[in-house]
Amino acid sequence: MPRTIRLTPSLIRAAACTGIAALTLTACGSGSGSDSAGDGSNGVKVGLITKTDTNPFFVKMKEGAEKAAKESGAQLISSAGKFDGDNAGQVTAVENMVASGVKGILITPSDSKAIVPALEKARAKGVMVIALDSPTDPRSAVDALFATDNLAAGKLIGAYAKAAMKGKAARIATLDLAPGVAVGIQRHDGFLKGFGLGEKDPAIVCSQDTGGDQAKGQTAMENCLQKSPGINVVYTINEPAALGAYTALKAKGREKDVLIVSVDGGCTGTQAVKDGKIAATSQQYPLKMAAEGVKAVVTYAKDGKKATGYTDTGVSLITDKAQAGVAAKDTAYGLDNCWG
Repeated sequence: MPRTIRLTPSLIRAAACTGIAALTLTACGSGSGSDSAGDGSNGVKVGLITKTDTNPFFVKMKEGAEKAAKESGAQLISSAGKFDGDNAGQVTAVENMVASGVKGILITPSDSKAIVPALEKARAKGVMVIALDSPTDPRSAVDALFATDNLAAGKLIGAYAKAAMKGKAARIATLDLAPGVAVGIQRHDGFLKGFGLGEKDPAIVCSQDTGGDQAKGQTAMENCLQKSPGINVVYTINEPAALGAYTALKAKGREKDVLIVSVDGGCTGTQAVKDGKIAATSQQYPLKMAAEGVKAVVTYAKDGKKATGYTDTGVSLITDKAQAGVAAKDTAYGLDNCWG
């Protein structure tokens, strides 16, 4: 005797998903390199594309986007490059998201110039595009930028380092990011301005690129110490580079008499400030960048109003050894808000 099957809503949805299983970035499931948050009840799809999905900074960014999407009833579709610098992967993600019907895309561009044509095509199809953390080149390639003021972040730690030296002659090593990367240039320039130095000032005795990597930061510090053993101030692009520098200094017995300052304010980096390995760091807030980006896309979907221009998502100097004239918060605050 034939068995009668009642088509419940759940079975209908399952059948629909099976029928389009070859497609990725859909409402039915995560797909390759993507996932969703929120019940999608308002019909708004929001895309998030980060440089990688392993860097804790971008993990926190995704967390902020997921929470905001859930609160807004929107659907988050996320993707990431396979490695930092994977422009081709990001281009493919943009194209897939546009095809899936997203209303807006939030992106941390791996290559600020090479990603522009893909973003322009997306915008031409009515998709709002917001850059997070890193600007495009030109900045007008996106509708808006939600990011830390990296120049201001650099100025904060530069001013702090200057005050902490208390008039003592500085011999400075700068452990930078890589040539031509806007974030690295802005932080480096900000540090120099905060300290009151020009690019060619003789107080800068060594400059090395680290790619923001801890092992490369250690190697760079070792090279600088060989070149100039009397270094007493170290600026680093981020906290992994700072911890690499600390390891190299400790191996030489210099960890107590060299001032290390950095930028990012991640939980591990903030703990390093509390532990005395780093004197101070400028803390930024990627979770807020992504959350505000999702809200902007939902607003655009509802009333057609696009976000425009630059939104500063804030920065705070974190240290337990505050210096006169430099606004700062302690590590208790920093740990409560690390990348929040």
